[in-house]
Amino acid sequence: MKIAVVAANGRVAQKVVKEAQERGFEVTAFAREEENKSGAAKFAKKDIMDLTKEDLAGFDAVVDGFGAWKDEDQPMHIKTSQHLCDILSGSDTRLLIVGGAGSLYVNAEHTAQVKDDPNFPEMFLPLANAQGQELEELRKRDDVKWTFISPAGDFQADGERTGKYILAGEELTLNSKGESIISYADYAIAMVDEIEKGSNIKKRISVVRE
Repeated sequence: MKIAVVAANGRVAQKVVKEAQERGFEVTAFAREEENKSGAAKFAKKDIMDLTKEDLAGFDAVVDGFGAWKDEDQPMHIKTSQHLCDILSGSDTRLLIVGGAGSLYVNAEHTAQVKDDPNFPEMFLPLANAQGQELEELRKRDDVKWTFISPAGDFQADGERTGKYILAGEELTLNSKGESIISYADYAIAMVDEIEKGSNIKKRISVVRE
């Protein structure tokens, strides 16, 4: 398969690049920095907002690894993913987005989310709100084959690669130990599995370590 990873120098994106290349995928990385930190064999220096239809033509899938941490940058989550949607509109190229856990539901009625809990860390609330809004805007796009993949609540950058995960849906899911946890490496496995299978088009899914 031929995939593009945008904002590819990010730590999650790097894991996705590594996993995909180890499976024999042809990976092209895009990042705004001069240096290729992604590990991709093919690399292009280009900001996500400067990408064009021509840049992303011919790929089976595009992975959006964009992430922002400063409060003032949070609206970029929506702007960047919508820009990619506009580029891919009407095409067969799938768009897979590294989402967040804050917008996962904690009840069957889907009226309460993780981020609504009074104990949710205040410092992460702007990010959770932005990615929740990003998802809501994606739900309006019938012209794009998007998939939004939320990690578990405890998303560990340097966590163990176990190779095992539970594929879940819109609700926060705990493993057999009562944990909501996954490493970047296991998340990348789930992401690349989804690229291969393409079975959750226009859906939000979530993953947690077994």
